Parts: sequence; structure tokens; C-alpha cells
Amino acid sequence: MVIATVGYLVAFSLHSLEWSAARGLAGARPADGSEDAPRLRVDLFGRLAIALTAVTLIVHVVAVVLRGVAADRAPWGNMYEFITSSLAFAVIVYLLAVWKLGARWLGLGVTLLGTVGLGLAVTVFYVDVAPLVPALHSVWFIVHIVAAAIAGAAFNVAAVAAILYLLKDRAEASGAPARGYLARLPEARRLDLFSYRLHAFAFPLWTFTIAAGAIWAQYAWGRFWNWDPKETWSFVTWVIYAAYLHARATAGWKGRPAAWIALVGVVSFWFNFIGVNLLFSGFHSYAGI
Repeated sequence: MVIATVGYLVAFSLHSLEWSAARGLAGARPADGSEDAPRLRVDLFGRLAIALTAVTLIVHVVAVVLRGVAADRAPWGNMYEFITSSLAFAVIVYLLAVWKLGARWLGLGVTLLGTVGLGLAVTVFYVDVAPLVPALHSVWFIVHIVAAAIAGAAFNVAAVAAILYLLKDRAEASGAPARGYLARLPEARRLDLFSYRLHAFAFPLWTFTIAAGAIWAQYAWGRFWNWDPKETWSFVTWVIYAAYLHARATAGWKGRPAAWIALVGVVSFWFNFIGVNLLFSGFHSYAGI
């Protein structure tokens, strides 16, 4: 996993060089279609960053799989394993967006997320391989955690898009010509729509995650809902994202207010999976570091 962390760091550095090289460009191609040297350099940095991200993702996924092989179980039994798996899903979402939509502009935020997330996982949250506690021995273990990881990946990539939307919207509102990184971003309206679609995809999955967790709780502890801190905060996160989708559909709350709600949602998501484990005790304490 350390190799994957370094790989994402180098990819982030390449994306940084890409946007630094783009600072002097107006963002439009010459009228005759010719390419100048600065533009070629920008494109080279971007392509290298994407290629390195893809190679790093392979290393990342292999590391997750080998963790499962070493443990002789699905590699989702503790916080370290969940973070590494959900970040792999986030990078997959990003590369799919690049492939289908040409969303290379997400690279700076996603590779930073991968670098910081994996860095914390290997330095702070790492635990040795251990068998599952009895409560986890259920098919709902896999269903619940996979749904949570995919939903979390989509929420995080959507949050990156929401941050970029806020930056781009502010630049457009100022009336000054955008340069560098901002000049190469899509217009604010498209960023807002991209973020909304990812949230609309992730929210039903998160709803299913909570429902599957309730079924799992009935199997493991004999109760569908215990108001355990993690259950409670999962519901709080659900309410925040429901508020985002409602705000996004309400005329007076579209745009910047909705984007800020989305960022509150992703903070709540990560507090649920890190802060709750560290600060509270409950039925989910086995998932702590």
C-alpha cells in the first residue's frame, strides 16, 4: 500500500505541473488548429498523470486483494481495510469519468484524496491481519460494506466536483477571465450537474447500505436498530445528503448553497467512518484501529 501512496503522490505532482504549465494559456486552441509547445507540455503532464494513476490503481487493488488472501476473508473487517477499499473505488470512479467524459480536471483532487487517505491508512490506521469477530460472519457483511464503499467513493468524487464548482462559479461571477487551472475547468453549470449526478447515484446506495446494515444487525444482535453511534451518524449523513438532493431540486437553493451542503455531507461521511470509531464505543467498536 505504501507503493500506491507514493504513486498517487507522484500523479498529484504531475497534475500540479499540468495546471502550472496551463497558467499562461487562455484555454482555447489556436484558430488554425496548431499546437504550441506550452500546450503540448500541458497535455503531456496530464496524460502521464492519468497513466500513472491507472498503474497505481492496479497496485492498489492488488494490495487490497492480497490483504484479503492473507486474512482468508473479505478485506473489510476494520477501518484500515475499509479506507483502502473505498479509496480504490473512488479512483475507479475517477478513471471511468475520464474515459467516458474526459474529466481529467478531477485528477488533482482525486489523486490528492488518494495520497492523503492512503497515507493516513498506512501510518495511523494500519492494523495487523486478524480474524473476523463473530458478529461479522454473515453474507450481509459483504453486501453492507461493498455498498458503503461504492457510495462513499461516489460521494467523495462528487465532493471534489462540488469544490471545483464553487471555485469556478466564483471566477465566473467576478467577470475576470479565468486562467490556468480554472480556465481548463468546464463551466460551473456542468460541474454542478456532474456533482449532482454522482450524488443522485450514491444516495440510493447509501440508503441500501443503511437498510442492509439493519438486516445485518438483526442477524448479529437480534435488533434491527440499536441507536449505536455509527448507526446514528449514518442516519445523520443520510439526512444531510437528502437535504442536498432536496436543495438541488429547489430553485432558491440550487448552486452554491447546495454545493456547501454536499461538502457538509462528505465531512459527515468521513466523521462517521473515522471520528465515530475513535471517539465513541458501541456495537461497531470492532471496526476501530
